[in-house]
Amino acid sequence: MPQRNCLVCALYSMCQLRNNGRAMSDAASIAVSSADDATAAFRVRGLTKIYRTGEIEVHALRGVDLNLYEGEVAALLGPSGSGKSTFLNIIGGLDNPTSGTVWFRDHELTAYKEAELTAYRRDHVGFVFQFYNLIPSLTARENVSLVTEIADDPMKPEDALALVGLAGRLDHFPAQLSGGEQQRVAIARAIAKQPDVLLCDEPTGALDSKTGVVVLEALEAVNRELGTTTALITHNAGMAEMAHRIIRFADGAVAEVRVNDSRRAARDLEW
Repeated sequence: MPQRNCLVCALYSMCQLRNNGRAMSDAASIAVSSADDATAAFRVRGLTKIYRTGEIEVHALRGVDLNLYEGEVAALLGPSGSGKSTFLNIIGGLDNPTSGTVWFRDHELTAYKEAELTAYRRDHVGFVFQFYNLIPSLTARENVSLVTEIADDPMKPEDALALVGLAGRLDHFPAQLSGGEQQRVAIARAIAKQPDVLLCDEPTGALDSKTGVVVLEALEAVNRELGTTTALITHNAGMAEMAHRIIRFADGAVAEVRVNDSRRAARDLEW
């Protein structure tokens, strides 16, 4: 964990010096050196995604080039339809691109067959979505256990729930939990297998701002305690201020990448 954070900090310092504190343009942010690649969890090059319905083509991604770095929190900003979720689904192994390459460390995901993508998702990736997807008839502990029973080196469900502040709610059913508590159970379920990557698609979208801050504090704790590389989709620019980098999508492309040299703690966020 300390080594990971040192690599991230070194990378951010290099980026800040290179760009004199200004927001990085797309062209500058993707001109990565071999040193940048050495600290990248994901290397994405020329990524496109076209959805076809009859004669209609929708270009969801238009040649995205981007690195996501080990141990960082990256906030993906942009309006609906800008390509954020499509990008997240592809690097998470849930969807295939039309063209381009995605590398996770030294593995080319875009060369994987379905069985290999399934193993990748199982062994390396935790997902958190806007809706909690908990099983109503199972307790918080049992919902988390669904993942730990198939993982190679899982945390105890109790430890995962404690990390997100739910040590006292282990045997409560979803209907007995608030929306924020249910989302924290979903986060505990995602991290219980100790994934290398946590991909979050609007994790606070169904919550009020006060409850949303509690959920973001849980994600913050996961990144701090476990060093989990975290990508967080949000429409909310204020929420993005907790991230190491803010990546803005527009019209299927990366419009801007900004190193955040004044990160705010989740508890201090306002929106």
